[in-house]
Amino acid sequence: MKTLYIIHGWTYSVEPWTKTLEILKNNGIKVKILNVPGLTTNSKKVFTISDYVNWADENIPNGAIALGHSNGGRILLNLLSKKPKKLSHLILLDSAGIYEPSKKRDFTRKVAKLGAPLKKIPLASKVFHKLIGAGDYERAPENMKKTLSNMLESDKSLDLSNILTKTTILWGENDTITPPRQAKILHEKLKNSSLKFYKNWTHAPYISDPKGLAIAIEKVLKEQDQ
Repeated sequence: MKTLYIIHGWTYSVEPWTKTLEILKNNGIKVKILNVPGLTTNSKKVFTISDYVNWADENIPNGAIALGHSNGGRILLNLLSKKPKKLSHLILLDSAGIYEPSKKRDFTRKVAKLGAPLKKIPLASKVFHKLIGAGDYERAPENMKKTLSNMLESDKSLDLSNILTKTTILWGENDTITPPRQAKILHEKLKNSSLKFYKNWTHAPYISDPKGLAIAIEKVLKEQDQ
């Protein structure tokens, strides 16, 4: 069985993945989770999607099986749009990458500008950003705020039409970050894909259902060996 390469989402620690990884390894599955630059490895650089694509290309061997969660899925989709034959199989777990014009996002950006003077008052700033739903953005280092903006903007130009890699899409019905409708769009646009929803999964099933996620991943990998 091939090694499974995992690119995690927008998180500063892979510790929450521990339970799922332990189950997979105990079942004889080789797994390598990659530490994303700027997130689980420190960097002051502002990254573009091209930077992350080059990084993924260097760290994942040709013909490998790779899983991308959330932003990790976005990176792998962009990689395959440039190099369609890079992977033998792609697993998308509650993946980012689908651009949807968001009135809420536009509103948040405008209101954030109004709240700029509050940055000099730490407590007021935290309360303000919590009110507009920008807690994760507020907690991010300044360079990663710019990186996150680059990632969101990259979705506008992501072309999925060139991706023919066999793809398994695994998604939580309770995902409010990348909602189920985005899974359906991905399934429709990725010509060689399958889609399965899981009732008890949130955006991070390695937290909400680590055992169930491990079982789902193992099933996909076994199917590839048949």
